Formats: sequence, structure tokens, C-alpha cells
Amino acid sequence: MNNSPLHTFHIPVLGLCYSIDTPLKVARYGISSVVSIIEDELIEDMRAYHSLKNGLSFSPIPEKRFDSRAQRITAYLDMMHDLVQAQIAQLTALPFTEGSDMLRYFELLPTSSATRMKFEFMMKEKDGDEQIRLQEELRTEILPGAIDVNIMAKVDNPRYTDGGELMGFEFSDALSAFRGFANSKLSSSVVFSAGYNPRLYSYVEEFVDFFPDQLGYLRKKIILKVSDYRSALIQGKLLAKKGVWVSEFRVESGLNCGGHAFPTEGLLLGPILEEFRINRLNLREELYQLCSQAISEKSKPGFNDIPEQRISAQGGVGTSKEQSFLLEYFNLDSIGWGSPFLLVPEATNVDNETLQQLATAQQDDYYLSNASPLGVPFNNFRRSSSEAQRKARIEKNRAGSPCYKKYLSSNTEFTPMPICTASRQYQQLKEKQVRTPEVSEEEVQGELNKIMEKDCLCEGLTASVRLKNEMYLPHKLSAVSICPGPNLAYFSGVFSLKQIIDHIYGRDNIQNGLYRPNMFVNELRMYVDYLKNQITESTGSINDKQQRYFKKFKSNLLDGVAYYKAMLSHFACKSNANSELCALELQLSYLLTGQPLTIL
Repeated sequence: MNNSPLHTFHIPVLGLCYSIDTPLKVARYGISSVVSIIEDELIEDMRAYHSLKNGLSFSPIPEKRFDSRAQRITAYLDMMHDLVQAQIAQLTALPFTEGSDMLRYFELLPTSSATRMKFEFMMKEKDGDEQIRLQEELRTEILPGAIDVNIMAKVDNPRYTDGGELMGFEFSDALSAFRGFANSKLSSSVVFSAGYNPRLYSYVEEFVDFFPDQLGYLRKKIILKVSDYRSALIQGKLLAKKGVWVSEFRVESGLNCGGHAFPTEGLLLGPILEEFRINRLNLREELYQLCSQAISEKSKPGFNDIPEQRISAQGGVGTSKEQSFLLEYFNLDSIGWGSPFLLVPEATNVDNETLQQLATAQQDDYYLSNASPLGVPFNNFRRSSSEAQRKARIEKNRAGSPCYKKYLSSNTEFTPMPICTASRQYQQLKEKQVRTPEVSEEEVQGELNKIMEKDCLCEGLTASVRLKNEMYLPHKLSAVSICPGPNLAYFSGVFSLKQIIDHIYGRDNIQNGLYRPNMFVNELRMYVDYLKNQITESTGSINDKQQRYFKKFKSNLLDGVAYYKAMLSHFACKSNANSELCALELQLSYLLTGQPLTIL
């Protein structure tokens, strides 16, 4: 049986709730997706919801039970595993009749895949016995999509007892979530995102499923979401020296993505993928040598052969031509399609009001904000009810949010225990600090505006699934935060699962009429704007450290322009792309030369 994924795209994690049960909707069609497992209260409620929906018994795991967070996550993942297995068993027993899920499974596959072509040949076969033989072959090729999980490494606050005593490190947010996955039935992958967490990486060693078994098989795998090749090499080595194999490096655009953005120093997606293309085999071989040595030193079973190491990319992909180019030119294994799936109710959880807002949004409705309490740029949506709530609270002199979940509590500026910068508590304390007789009202207001831009993501990023499914709303907080990538501006409307997959594979086109530059040009423009804003926001004269940073940033962008110009023959609209690259190159040439930025 072929165990490789049949689809050439995957659905990345979408916020805390938007892909929370996506595997239950798409895994039966062989589509892999990623679930956030950081919010255990939502996970417990989703387990209750799907248990009721599927006629399963439900035994709640109380919050006060020892290790409840990990246990809730394990129970939810086990339930999804069982439900998807049941779906696959039911699907494989279906006849190949019009309108059945059996036909739908194969009709959604890439047109060029061997399995899809065999399916089409079978459907045209006139010999009844031969057709039945081919049908039985096809049944054996049906595979569910992976139920992968995501852990943001930066979201790893310590936990305290009811009496205020610090609990052991293994009960921190990220480690307890990881334990929940590690103890589950799943044979799939955990995606580590948002940087390096040494405590989390070391914790992996405690679970046998992340090491090869007697047959050299990895029951659970590690996927690292990385911003560039250097990061992949460094983090890959750190894990390999522990005997832990990285099964996939998932490269994401620093700016042209949804959710939190992690801008590089001007390194663009094209040149980054080029470095992976050139060094992929060397990377795999180097990490394999380190990993094998570490496994041997631990006296554990080793790999029978050098294991697979996939390279994928995501962020800003919008057309089937871009999908095909990335796969073929850079020799990638899969492409992530995230934000467009927010417009697909069959796959994700967007409440109706927010769905209609996204379906009719304009380009300016998507913007890079400072709303995240993590202090990381955050792709935001101006028309969200959460943004409206934030502004209304400011108008009522009640800026900030009540803080119940505390996942993003990391500030100890005013309190011994960390609090969240989006919380009302923090913002009131900060206002008292900055509002002094020595500071002008204009300066005070400027500082307060920065503070009050922070928004509660813990509540806002979980509300939508509760509204869509008419579930219980904790604390009666119904405002929705949503964080699409800017690429969603080129999609308008609400789409079926078939429509978007046909778009990905070039069998349909669901983009709106808005002119859309090539994905690489779009990302370059975002980086040029980002650099200009960084320079503009530098108060006073630029110091030596800033000067070096800005010059390196500019140099990397210019190198990226040169790289894209050299590969213009691969772009769909060569003349447009060339003129757009030249215009952006001209803008860059003025930066840091003393020329006024207004000419840009």
C-alpha cells in the first residue's frame, strides 16, 4: 500500500478554533490538517459537542483533576482518531455510485495523480470483472488525511496551584499540551511553531513514540515551522543531537501569512526555498548522522534506512500555477493553503456574521497590527466584532479585557505573577505609570494608543466555533477575533470544499476580479512597506545598531529582487512582474540614502 499523502496540499492550523475539528470534516477525503491544542477548555467542550453529535458517551474531565489539561487533549485527539477511522471504514464499504463519498474521495484528488488516473480509467472500463478488480485496488489506496496538531512554542506559561504555588515545569502550557498529544492514539505529527523552546525540545526525549521502534517506524513525528534555512539547520541539529528526527520542515512566509507574523531580516520566500532546494539532501544526511549517533548512544532501536524528510511551504499561495510551480521547481512535498479555507464552511468554523464579513471584505480590511499580547506582529481583520468591542471599551473608558484564560500572560512589569498586556488590569496600571505631570497629554495618548491596541486573543480566537455550533459561551464573551492572511483579499464569497480543491488543482478559478500580483511580488511589497515603517518609527536619529539592521534588511531585499528577476521566465505575467519588481527596487534604492521617504 502507498502510504504517501495523495493530496499535494494541507490545511495549516487556523487560529485556536477555526481548524479545531477540521480533521473530522476533511480527513475522510485524504486531506491533512492541523489542530491547535493549546486551549484545553475549548477542546473539552468540542469533545462534549462531538460526543453528543455522534452518539458517544461523554465523561467530563474537570479542570481541577490532576493533569486535566493533558488528559483533556488526549481524550479529544483519541475521539477524533476513532471517528475518522470509523468514517474511513464506512467510506471504503460504499459502492462507486453517483453522489457517494466513495466517488467524491477520488474526484477531489489531483488530476495528475496516479490514483486519480486509475480511478478515471476504472470509471470508463466496460468489462464488468475488470472494473470490479480496479475498484478493489482503489479501495486499498484510500488513506485518511493526517490529524496533525500545533503547539506555539512561545505560549508556555508556568501553571500555579489554587494556593499560588508554582507547579512543576512539565505542567506548563506547551509541555502539558505536548504530553496530551504524546499520550494519544494518533500516529501523526506535532508542528512546533513560533521559535525555539529548549524546555519543550528536551521534553520530547521522554516519549518513546518519537523514536523509531524495532522496525524503524516513527509512530509520532516532529514538524518544525521555520522562517529560513538557517533556522531549520540549527533547530534540526538541536533535536537530532537528542536522537529526535525532524520529519518535515514547514517554511512559512514571514509576512504573507495568517495569524502571528515573524518577519525575517528581509529574507524572501523564493530565495529561502532556493536554499532548501540546493541543500536539501545535505541537510537530511547531516541530521541523519547526528540523529543516528544519538539514538545509538541511548541504546535505542535505530532507523533501517535514512528516513523521509519532507519540505513544505505556505503563506500567500493563491493560484494553481503557483501551487504547481512551488512543488515542481523547488521540489516541495506539500503546499499549505490556510486563509482561503476560512471561506469554506465544510472545512472550518467561522460564524455566519464573520463569514459574511470575510466574503465581502475589501483589501484594506486586512492589515498587520500590534494587537497580540505576545509583542509579535499580528495579521488582523478590521471588521471583526472583537475589533469593534475593543474600540467600544476605549470609548467607555474601560480599555482592556477581562483576563480569564491567561495563556498570553507574560508581563511582570507591575505584578509578581505574569499578567497579559491586553488585560484591563495591565492597561490601567500602565496608564497610571505614563500619566505624570512631566509628560504631555499628546505623549501620554500616543503611548496609551500603543497599549490599547492589544486585544484578548484567548477569548476572541475561540468564540467563532461556539457561535457557529450554538455552544456555551464562557463569561458570555461573544466577540470574534480572526486573523486571515492578506492573501484572502483576492477571494470573495463562500465556497464548497469541491470548489476550493478544484481551484487548488486548476480545475476551477474562485478568485475575485481584484488584480493580484505574483505571490513573490506580493510578499516583497509587504517587506518593503514593513522596512519603510520600521525606519519611519525609529524615533530621533538612527543609532549604529539600527543602521546595521536596516542596511542588512535592505541588502537582503535587493538580493531577493535580483533572484526574482533572474527567474521571471517562470512567472505567469512576466511583463507585469518585471515592472512591479523594478518599481519596488526603485523604492528600496531611496531608503537610508537621506532622501525623504515621502517620495516612495
